Amino acid sequence: MFHAFDNAQPNRPMDRQAWMALLARAPEGLLQAALAADAHTDVRWLRRPETGLMMVQGRAGGTGERFNLGEVTVTRCALRARPGDAPVGVAYVVGRNRRQARLAAVADALLQEPARQAALERSLLEPIRVHLRQEAAQRQARAQTTKVEFFTVARESGSATEGEEDGA
Repeated sequence: MFHAFDNAQPNRPMDRQAWMALLARAPEGLLQAALAADAHTDVRWLRRPETGLMMVQGRAGGTGERFNLGEVTVTRCALRARPGDAPVGVAYVVGRNRRQARLAAVADALLQEPARQAALERSLLEPIRVHLRQEAAQRQARAQTTKVEFFTVARESGSATEGEEDGA
């Protein structure tokens, strides 16, 4: 999925593409908790939250040619968190949650300010990474419960033959 974005490399500042990928998958509750002081900030909208469809593509076996898999609902917005020459915050989130898109855009704008980036890395991005790792582990555990061990006929017949020879 987005494995490269989930693994922050040590001693390397996170780039905007990486934090936007995390913000796009962050649940609203985590965004709200980390941005409690900034969540109700008056913003200057460049594009109010709007919901639309986006085409999702896939690849057969992960390596084949691309094909259109289907459409997914996406909410996007763009804003300035402070008046003047403040950075533009942009967000695209899957689904129809306008509040989540707004919070992600505010977080994007704040993360572009070097003075706030380190604090937001600890209070926002790291909890998102932990949450996404836990979700992935839960999915893996659920998938593991459906794992079936198949034994080949040769292995089964080989072990039965060996046991009969030892007993004779």
